[in-house]
Formats: sequence, structure tokens, C-alpha cells
Amino acid sequence: MSFKRTLVGIIRSQEGTSDRATDPNMKTRYYSLSRDKAWEEVSSTLKKIPGYKVLHEVAGVGEITLEKRTKFGRTMDITVSVLAVSPVKSAVDIYSASRGSLGDLGANYRTIISLFAILDKKLAAYKTTS
Repeated sequence: MSFKRTLVGIIRSQEGTSDRATDPNMKTRYYSLSRDKAWEEVSSTLKKIPGYKVLHEVAGVGEITLEKRTKFGRTMDITVSVLAVSPVKSAVDIYSASRGSLGDLGANYRTIISLFAILDKKLAAYKTTS
């Protein structure tokens, strides 16, 4: 993680992925799976990650809400969205926000990177570029 990310994290306490992100690590991930199959894989993978608590799942909408406690006692709320791009292609986006008024020093950025690393490893055979 760059020094710039840490500086931005002093005042910013949320982070999210999108197609238009300038940082390649924060770009939406695409997989050659139907949305239902991608949902099953992502949901089962997220439930097995230690330190994360699944709060809410809405399969019809494709959203999973997670909670994570940091080492400093702050709580992070994370939303993982699984979207259908076509009948055989899905996209995954993640939004993470820390509770509290101060910045997170890049913790949300690191959380998204680590979640994508886990998902990319699990779904490596299905990953596509866009």
C-alpha cells in the first residue's frame, strides 16, 4: 500500500470498488459464472473467512453484509454485491466503511484487497478481464 493511500485514509473512512476506479486493485472483478453460481461460491467463501461475521444475505438482490472488528476496536461494515452482467457472466463489487468520525488509515482499502485476493484465489478458473 502506498503512502498516499495512508494519507487519504486520515480523513476518509470508506472505500469501494467500481469499473471506473483508477487503482487496478479497486476495479470490479468479473467471473465467467452465472449470477446464481457466483452467489453460491462467493457466499460460501465469505462465511469461512475468520474474523468476518455475516450479518445479512439477500440472494435475490445479490448482497452480503459483513462486519469486521479491527485490532483497535473499530467496526467495519462491508457490503459485497454479486451482479449479473450476462447469463454466463457475473461481477463482484465491494464497499467497506468504518464506523466513527475519524479516518481509517487505509484499513478499508486493505480489507477490500484481502477479500478480493481470497475470492480471486477461489474463483481463479472463472476470472475474466471485463
